[in-house]
Amino acid sequence: MLTGAQLNLILVFFIYGLAFFSMGLALMLEAGRSPLLAEARVLLPLALFGFAHGLHEWLEMVLQMGDWLGFQSPALLAWVRLVILVLSFSSLIAFGLLSLRPQRRFSRADAYAGFGFFGLYIILVVLVNLTHQYNPSDWMRHADVLARYFLAVPGAVLAALALSRQASRAQAQQRRRLARSLRWAAVGFAVYSITQFFVPALDTFPANFINTTVFYNLFGVPIQALRAGVAIVITISLIRAIQAVEEERQKEFMAVQQARLDAMEQVRHDLLEREAMRRELLRHTVIAQEEERARIARELHDETAQILTGFSLNLATLRELLPSDPRISGILTRLQGLSRRMSQGIYRMMHDLRPAQLDDLGLVAALNYLVEELHKSNELQVVVNVTGERQRLEPLVETVLFRVAQEALTNVALHAEVSQAVVQLAFTPEQVIQRVRDEGVGFDVDEFQLPPHGWGLAGMRERAESIGAQFRIVSAIGHGTQIEVIVPFKAVMGTPFRAAGGSAVAEEIG
Repeated sequence: MLTGAQLNLILVFFIYGLAFFSMGLALMLEAGRSPLLAEARVLLPLALFGFAHGLHEWLEMVLQMGDWLGFQSPALLAWVRLVILVLSFSSLIAFGLLSLRPQRRFSRADAYAGFGFFGLYIILVVLVNLTHQYNPSDWMRHADVLARYFLAVPGAVLAALALSRQASRAQAQQRRRLARSLRWAAVGFAVYSITQFFVPALDTFPANFINTTVFYNLFGVPIQALRAGVAIVITISLIRAIQAVEEERQKEFMAVQQARLDAMEQVRHDLLEREAMRRELLRHTVIAQEEERARIARELHDETAQILTGFSLNLATLRELLPSDPRISGILTRLQGLSRRMSQGIYRMMHDLRPAQLDDLGLVAALNYLVEELHKSNELQVVVNVTGERQRLEPLVETVLFRVAQEALTNVALHAEVSQAVVQLAFTPEQVIQRVRDEGVGFDVDEFQLPPHGWGLAGMRERAESIGAQFRIVSAIGHGTQIEVIVPFKAVMGTPFRAAGGSAVAEEIG
């Protein structure tokens, strides 16, 4: 049956091992992250020390329990414990050497120094055994003590120096929390190096004067309790250092994310500005195009049409003045017919360029005129349905809606293979909706929006976008086509377009 003191010592061994094992796990995870605390090649030996030394303390606990309970522990287990102890302290030396030379690779001097400590330990163990011819249990105790003197003490001192240097570097970089945590870890390893002088009592110096029995008699607690406390301080300090580094990493990540968001916002802002500029350019292009159409229509009316009118009047006068010669009369008749046909052609051209109804009577009247002309030229039956309260819109908006309907109905006449179509114009309090629908052969929208097929559709879309309207095409092969333009009223208050003199071109040339 275990006594209370033995149970307390078992608990100390368990906490001691758990502290260093937890430290090893935390450092192993940190070694796989970005090197803000230290490079992976530096952290891995310290993590290995934590894993190995934690495992050693648990094995020590098992061996102690076996001795107290009267169980004979396997000799192999004692050998494994010693190997793990030596491995843990060797890893601590490697950490110190790598950390004290952070700007260089592991050199031959580092290797010689590491092997020097380990070689000295092996030589002393062999010499002690050859000199005194100890039995296996005594030999094991001396090997344990020598490992603490020649591996643990220098390893802990090197670790303390390395962590102290890293703390000074962090302090110089204004990383105060990290510096404070590393400094505490350095103090912990410094104290830990001192505790390694208190070894099991032996008949050799200095173990016969400084040993675990002397420590217990002085302070009333086993040295393992102090080592466990130091292990807890070291582990907590390094975990707090990892947390400080994680906070820095998060800050860097947030800064990068913010920079990325700022860049994306700037790109979005630039795209919006470019889109606004593109729409304004389209708007001015449409305005300039319609103004040029109106100018050409006026010139046709004011100059060419008047010349043809004068020509026709002179032909009539010439018919009255010349004698009634059948040949002359026939020529004059043919000339008057040609003049009339030219006048009608110019009249149609003027209306195609800029229908007078659009400027004088509005969109609905212009659409009615358009369907009449299409019926005459292509025998296309088009029904115009108007819902809501009719009202005049901004001239540019009316022009765009008319041009879209004109292009859409022309496509119906040429490609839909039907003789009927519907134009719907809906006035609502928030928007104006125009739809041109047919039940013709339809088409693949994705294919026909690409050149060379989609220039007409692209032109309609650009016109709609120039006034801030939505443009939609719904079509499928064998199911007809619908072209829809939705104009919110907030988008119709743009730069006005006026086709001056539009009413004049409504007069038929005589």
